[in-house]
This record gives sequence, structure tokens and C-alpha cells, in this order.
Amino acid sequence: MTVDTAPAAPAITVHNPGTGERLGEVPAFDPARVAAAVADAARGQLAMSALPAHERAALLSRIASLVEAEQEELARLLAAENGKPLTQTRGEVAAAIRIFRGYAGEATRIFGRQIPLDAVPGLERHLAVTVREPLGVVAALVPFNYPVELYAHKAAAALAAGNAVVVQPPARCPLALVRVAELVERAGAPRHAHQLVTGGVEVSQALADSPGIAAISLTGSTAAGRAVAERGARTLKKVLLELGGNDALIVCDDADVDAAARAVVLGRLARGNGQICCAVKRVYVQDGVYDAFVESLLAQTAKLSVGDQLLEATDVGPLIAEPAARRVEAAVGQLVADGARLVAGGGRRGAFVDPTVLVDVPVRSPAFAEEIFGPVAPVARFTDPLDAVRMANESPYGLQAAVFTRDISRALDLSRRLDVGGVIINGSTALRAENLPFGGTKETGGYREGLHETVLDLTRQKTIVVMEAFG
Repeated sequence: MTVDTAPAAPAITVHNPGTGERLGEVPAFDPARVAAAVADAARGQLAMSALPAHERAALLSRIASLVEAEQEELARLLAAENGKPLTQTRGEVAAAIRIFRGYAGEATRIFGRQIPLDAVPGLERHLAVTVREPLGVVAALVPFNYPVELYAHKAAAALAAGNAVVVQPPARCPLALVRVAELVERAGAPRHAHQLVTGGVEVSQALADSPGIAAISLTGSTAAGRAVAERGARTLKKVLLELGGNDALIVCDDADVDAAARAVVLGRLARGNGQICCAVKRVYVQDGVYDAFVESLLAQTAKLSVGDQLLEATDVGPLIAEPAARRVEAAVGQLVADGARLVAGGGRRGAFVDPTVLVDVPVRSPAFAEEIFGPVAPVARFTDPLDAVRMANESPYGLQAAVFTRDISRALDLSRRLDVGGVIINGSTALRAENLPFGGTKETGGYREGLHETVLDLTRQKTIVVMEAFG
């Protein structure tokens, strides 16, 4: 089953954020329809958990192959509805294919343990083993910025572990996932084991409240994560959160400034149109290379092409919607009002925001402390690298950080001091590989998502003891 086709009012109309073109329509689920989908999923979970591991692996492999056969069409649909440049959505769909194939492998590697009971006096002749079982029905709440890739992390992991999954696509760009759901059905997923429930906050709340949901996985804002966690706590469901970030990039005085500037351009101004939780959000540059870094950053920023996301030459497309662009514009205005100097970009046309560079940013500006979700690079100074670490750690978020230096000892020392989930040395924070644990500390949620983590998180352990097994 994919999307419920029963009449729904109101429906959600999906538009190209750059042109306003109408792309399609999906039903808007109300709580009653969400509850019905969850009830159906309970039956789907029984069928899914009955599949042996090799059949679950084969299902995920078939899904990957079907997505791969439509990779270009899906990439174009995703670019049209999301705003990311086509060259980037191709990479996103390719990542989803890899993720499904990776979880196909993980489906056959869900291991239990044999625990030595002879560690306890009097239990020497008994045998204890653990087995891992599916949790039940998993709800997957998918964000707009990387919907196909992050959907794959959640849905493929749930199916690999033998769970049913109820997916909420992002309301502004659900169409690519609607098509993927049709491919999942064609691949032979058990009836009701994979469903989409389209809609907004009301759908998220219904899933978080539902006693039929065993676990809920959300990638989104910290505010959304708090709301889901509070609701999920009422039924003691497992809540897996990957939330906001305000990732710092620290450029030391011995760094390759051109490489550091390139990491900001590609990892903040261009990739995802700046709408990535792990994008570079704050740049701290040591006094000795500050001017050289800014010069390189401006030169590289000037080469970026802003425009139609479906054109091959475009580097930066529209944000997900005009209100999002207005919020970015307001944040830039606040930074300038607080004393920063605008040296590139800053303009907005509808949902488009020109790649923006601000220098001499006051580190105490409230706008600098918050996550700006758009192509904006605010640059601040530091004198001592430990001061840069302190300022980076003062953020309530702790997703990723980057350190640019040629001194590996310094790099490792600063990495250990940074209160984040991951540190990239001499590269952009906007790095996520599916086989790495990904997530952060503090208000980023504390969860880690990845091939080798998520399947286990979507299972439960059962202990079995055989008395007198060694009699």
C-alpha cells in the first residue's frame, strides 16, 4: 500500500518553489485516517516480521534496483518540488539506492549474543543467549531538505529489522516519495508494511500520540523534536531524534585558506541551498589568515550561479518556499544591525536568496547563535584556537564541526574538545556517509543514525536461558 486514495479535504498542492508551477496534489490525512493506517500497519508488521532475513534483504535489493531504474526521473521530480539543483538531487537519489542496498546487507547481520553464565556462581551449567526481534510499527517523519535520502535511512532500516513503517513525507515536497512508495509496493512489500500518510503537523502529532507506534524517528527542528518527544513519552514509545545544528568551521592560522573557503562555499552556500542541518553555519577564522580567507571566500562565492534548479549549470536554487527565504533575509538583516558587514549577496527574490557573506560578525549576536537555514556564511575572528572551541561549544546545538589546520596534533586536540557528534578535519561539516554514525549532542537530539546503528535501534533484545544446558 502506498498513499490512501480515499477523498481527503483539504488536499495539499505541491508547487515548484522557484516558478510557482503546480506539480501535483496529495491527500491531507486527518487523525482518523492516520489511526486507520497505523491499525493496518500492525497487520503489515506481522507479515513483515514473518519474513526470514534473506527475504527481507531481497526485498530491499529489489527496491534499490527499481529506484535505480528511475533515478533520473526521480532526481528531476525531487529538484522540481524541493528546489535543490538537479546535480545535487541526482546525488541524493544515488545515496538512497546505496542505503537500501546497505540495509539489505544489514538485514542478514542482526546478531544476538551468547552470555557466559559461569560468571555467576551457581549458574555454571546454564546457557543464556539473546535474540533481536522487531520493535513493531515504526513512524518515520521525513524533512524537506533531503527527503529521499533520509527516508531511505528510516524506512529501509525499519523494513530490514522486520518492522512495518508508516512514513510522513514533507508536506511541501512529497511527490518523489509518493513515487518511491509505489516502487516499494511493486517490489513486493507485504500489504500495509509500508505506508505513506501525507499532511502537516496534525499528522506528526497523531503519529506521536498513537499507542500503536512502537518507535518514532524524526529528522527536523529542535522545536519539532521536543514536541514529538513529549507526545511520545505518554505512550513510552522509543523516540529517535536528529535535530538542528549550528555547525562551526574553525580556520587556524596554518590552514590552507583556499581549501577552507571552498569548504564553506560547497558545504554552506551551494549544497542544499544552505538548507542542511550539518552545513557550515558559523565560520571562525584566526587573525593571521582572516583577510586571506575572506578574499578567497568572496572570489569563490562570486562564481556561483543562482537560478532554475533544473538547469545543469545552476549551483544554488530556490529555498523550499518564500517564507523560508524571508526568514533568512531577516536573519541577515539582524546580523547587519548587530554590527556585521555584508560583503556579498544578501538579496532575495521570491524564494531565491543570493549566496551571502558577512564579515566581522559579533559573536554575541543572537542571530549568530541561531541556525540560519539558507546560503549564508557569517565569518568571525579569533586569536586563540581554544577561544574558537569555547565559542563553538556555547551553541545549544552539537551536530558537527570542522577544523582546518596542517598540525594533526592540534586538529585532534581541538576535535576532542568540541562538544559535537562529529568533527571533520580539513573538510566541510556538510559530510554524511551512510556507514558512519550521524547525529549530535545537546539540542541536536543525542541520537546516531547510520547503517550499523539504526537497525539495532529498531529491534529489541530478548534473553533466553536454557537451564542445565551443560549438565
